[in-house]
Amino acid sequence: MRRLRHHLQHWLNPLHVFCRLRNLGLETDTARKLCARYERFFYAPVFS
Repeated sequence: MRRLRHHLQHWLNPLHVFCRLRNLGLETDTARKLCARYERFFYAPVFS
């Protein structure tokens, strides 16, 4: 279970998500704003 959590934390890391959004063609500001909200409302509550 610990290993799964580690992998999920990596793949769902806001910086990782930001890079994937940029690869999909989103502008930097848009991807940054989405990731800030994602981190605040999803990542931090789930993984803290």
